[in-house]
Amino acid sequence: MTDVVTTPGSDTDPGVRRFLSLRNAPKPVRSLARYAGIIPFLAYIAIFLIVPVVAIVIGAFQNPQTNAFTWSNVNTAVHGSYLHGFQQSVILSLIASVIPGVFGLLIAYAIFTARGRGAASLRRVVITASGVFANFGGVPLAFLFIASLGSSALVTGWLSDLGLNIYNLGFSLYDLSGVALVYMYFQIPLMVLIILPALEGLRPAWREAAENMGARSWQYWRYVGGPVLLPSFMSCLIVLFGSALAAYATAEALTTGTIPLTSIQIGTFLNGNVLAGQENVGKALSLGMVVIIAILMVFYVLFQRRAAKWLR
Repeated sequence: MTDVVTTPGSDTDPGVRRFLSLRNAPKPVRSLARYAGIIPFLAYIAIFLIVPVVAIVIGAFQNPQTNAFTWSNVNTAVHGSYLHGFQQSVILSLIASVIPGVFGLLIAYAIFTARGRGAASLRRVVITASGVFANFGGVPLAFLFIASLGSSALVTGWLSDLGLNIYNLGFSLYDLSGVALVYMYFQIPLMVLIILPALEGLRPAWREAAENMGARSWQYWRYVGGPVLLPSFMSCLIVLFGSALAAYATAEALTTGTIPLTSIQIGTFLNGNVLAGQENVGKALSLGMVVIIAILMVFYVLFQRRAAKWLR
């Protein structure tokens, strides 16, 4: 005679409990379970994005003494030195997005088309380095450039020994062009990271079909590859523009606020350096930045939709 041994939790155990599945649960429970995964994300967006934006919008049109509605904050933010700050910020962002965008595209295309024994290793090294450099900024980056390209720095001294004084030729690390040069340190690697997936989306069959029809390389990029890649390239430029526009610590540490950038001006208000009655002008400046970013996001979505039609 053979004894039958039942393990805990098996179907032969009369004490086993059967739990109801979500399919048999009430409809509110099923709905809650379906969206439970995005609740933390929505809470994060609400706390750190929506609530601050609402506070900025309200404060930008609020008198700091009486809390009454006023246009004076916005009017001050779009005139004088603050308007000049917006202009300088836009110019800096354009320089620090277009030039790194072109160089980043060329670097990404070089590693995308690399073939041979070391191509895979080269690709890993470039992507890893780009990930590190794209997240390196702030005070350490400013110190790095001051120590290398400052008026009495190491590289500047080497060039002077060779008879080339770059500061006598008009170069300065502490003006708008110098800040743009520093920004390229992290903007070019960022461009490599975000444009590479778009290059990988170009199907080899398109190039093969163009070559079979007698098209040369420049004709392929003129009529096939270029139009397909252009929306993604423009989207990447918008990302670079927003990154340069919002950067603060690097420019502040490099220039100590001598360049009238909007981000630095907002930082001045946060530090308490404000005239009486203008406490909410900083919020009006922040509202201007939000409006610029919102306009950029509209164009970004349009370009992404265009790119998605080609790369499906």
